[in-house]
Amino acid sequence: MQVTGMLHGSRLLQFAGFPTSEVLGPAASEGEIKDLISRHGSLFIKPVFKGGVGKKGKAGLLGRAKDLQTALKEKERLYFAEHRVGNNLYKANGVTFEGAVPAEHEIYFSITDSTRFRAPTMTLTHHGGIDIEELDKSLVASIPFDPLTGLKAFVVANALTELNAPKQIISPLVQQLPKLWELFHNFGMTTLELNPIRMRADRQGRLTPVACDFKCGFDRDDPRWGRLNLPSDLFAVDYSDFEQEINQLRTYQGQSDVYVINPAGTILAPTFGGGANSLVTEMLGDNAIISSDFGGNPPYEKMREVARICFKHWLKQTDVLFIIGGKSNNTDIFETFRAMADALREHFSAHGPTPLHVVVGRGGPNLVRGMGAMRDTLEALGLPYHIFGFDSDMSEVVGFARQIDEWMKAGGRDQIAASLKNARAAA
Repeated sequence: MQVTGMLHGSRLLQFAGFPTSEVLGPAASEGEIKDLISRHGSLFIKPVFKGGVGKKGKAGLLGRAKDLQTALKEKERLYFAEHRVGNNLYKANGVTFEGAVPAEHEIYFSITDSTRFRAPTMTLTHHGGIDIEELDKSLVASIPFDPLTGLKAFVVANALTELNAPKQIISPLVQQLPKLWELFHNFGMTTLELNPIRMRADRQGRLTPVACDFKCGFDRDDPRWGRLNLPSDLFAVDYSDFEQEINQLRTYQGQSDVYVINPAGTILAPTFGGGANSLVTEMLGDNAIISSDFGGNPPYEKMREVARICFKHWLKQTDVLFIIGGKSNNTDIFETFRAMADALREHFSAHGPTPLHVVVGRGGPNLVRGMGAMRDTLEALGLPYHIFGFDSDMSEVVGFARQIDEWMKAGGRDQIAASLKNARAAA
């Protein structure tokens, strides 16, 4: 579950008392748009997409206007704009009008649940306004901090000092950025990103950080996000047949959020946990077939049905079945693994053996018993596998799955297919 853009972002930031650019929604009148231009000199027109759709500026989906006529032309151009991200095509439904914020300095700031540090982590640079991955690592600070104490002012101050940030921006950021932890923590967020934050100067030259773009993700199983009273349709997207089928299971215990990344992908990754989903989706890229977040202690019946649907639609093309998640607190690993193993056995029985390699990375209650059940099934089916526990770094496990995928494409799939054929003939 993700929210992008300032239409809703500005309202969410009000909960933290963080300054934002002035924003009008799709229903803004010509008079309101004209008044916004008069107050700010110019404005930006941005299409509204549901969910976590980024990189709109690079795709030309950003308009700027200094007069009403230009603003209305850009509104017409962008209102129903289409935006392709990877293999997915998204359609806008409306635009926002955002007052321009002139500034010399732009900041990137985010908080994420880091699987590397196993702690909330602040990422910060005073070279914002572009993709963070394009910057040299020496220009970016990534600082884990204790969730019990929160993001303290000295953490922000030390990070900016280490980055040799201009002195005039340090104090305003130290005053404002720690507020964002309260927003992140109090409402069940898994990610929070502001890029850019623009340092607006008043008449005396004093700087104030102003959020000019917003993105956040929520854990659907965390009830705290419901206190934000977001529109019920905010997270809806155009679903494929597979997505519609599997997302019907949301009505049962536990979550089942999924959408297709690349229908021609080769890694099927049922993922447990919002933080794990973000990391896995980013690292696998177009190799991943789906992006998913399963969890919340789903019962055996639900997890078997989830796995059945995934296997029915995607197992034939899958090189790597990648079952991955962080260390859970309440999800019974034995029940989820037993369900997925049974679904895999049933699929093989109905459709015949499929050459694939299974990689598992998981932690939580009944882990050893669950891994034993999964191992026994995979050995019975004659499938190669690698199993990692919660003590393995998630990024390393994802990297391993990618290596296996490359091996499968380079001839490993044929080797496994031959092995399965020989085993079947011998039986």
